[in-house]
Amino acid sequence: MKMGVSVPLTAASGDPGAIAHEAENLGFESIWSVEHSCVPSSYTTHYPRSADGKVPAMYAQLAETWVMLAIAAAATKQIKLGTGVLLLAQHNVIETARAAATLDLYSGGRLILGVGAGWFREEAEVMGVRFEQRWKQLRESVEALRILWTQEEARYAGDIIKFPALRVGPKPVQKPCPPILLGAHDPKYALRRVARYADGWMPGGLSPDKAMEFIPQIKRMAREYGRDPGQLQFSVALATRGDEPTADTLKRYQSAGVSRIIVMATAAASGDGVEAIRAIAPLVERAAKV
Repeated sequence: MKMGVSVPLTAASGDPGAIAHEAENLGFESIWSVEHSCVPSSYTTHYPRSADGKVPAMYAQLAETWVMLAIAAAATKQIKLGTGVLLLAQHNVIETARAAATLDLYSGGRLILGVGAGWFREEAEVMGVRFEQRWKQLRESVEALRILWTQEEARYAGDIIKFPALRVGPKPVQKPCPPILLGAHDPKYALRRVARYADGWMPGGLSPDKAMEFIPQIKRMAREYGRDPGQLQFSVALATRGDEPTADTLKRYQSAGVSRIIVMATAAASGDGVEAIRAIAPLVERAAKV
């Protein structure tokens, strides 16, 4: 079982390069950014993971994804560099294609692009996204990224994303392009979205039992779309609680078809990121035995 670490990087966390270097030394397979563009001062969105429904103040302090990962890439040699997740609809797709390909090029093909549509209406609207259309915009953006990465003369004409024939570089090292994993949680919609256009799934908090239930459904739907289900990657992002995930939990995830667990180094948001990584390092050895 591969073990990744998600780092909510803020000004309090310390040097991203030092954090990534320590994660690599400790044996983590991948390091993942955490993104929010902004937190509007006034909003009505209810955040279900806090007691008062308020969006954590830390979300307004998160470092910019591409800068963080570029610094991490320069300080490491082999650890994978993941966006977990990039709120893709909030980004210009051509600029994203260039940033992602540049990182993949200079890191030697280490990028994993985790993308999501976002749940925070007010944030999305500030960033120019029509909230009700965010999933369509995400899908079109994913399709456009692959065209921009693989075609010398790229064009795309969707309902939301449109650009004429153009040339843009660099191209990524990974061929045909870096894997795009979908961070989506609601099984009513997420399973088919993954099957239709993603290279894998990376939900947060999915239980082993639910993974056992949903992964075969995604693979079946992928076949219906004419895709090879054996090429799909399945990761699960987890908050560490007590001794979880235990060795038994990791084995259950593996049996369900999950190949990577991404644990959150939550303490990095408010303090030393290197120490936050070290505190959860025993999970690497535990995962290696599964």
